Amino acid sequence: MNHVRQLSLVKGNHRYVFRYKAGEEASIIAVFASMAADSEHDFDWFDAAVLSYQMGRRLEMDLEKTPA
Repeated sequence: MNHVRQLSLVKGNHRYVFRYKAGEEASIIAVFASMAADSEHDFDWFDAAVLSYQMGRRLEMDLEKTPA
């Protein structure tokens, strides 16, 4: 069962919320990169790195729960 996962970031007056299903991580990272590269967004490369790290930690925790 693919549960919807969520990452969020509060930065100043902005709140960024990203929802995705397991297996869609690469697509969400691409969205982070697009937003960070766009000067119209307050979202920067550090924000992209923080959320990517959070996603990686989540994947690591999921793997630790998986029986060997």
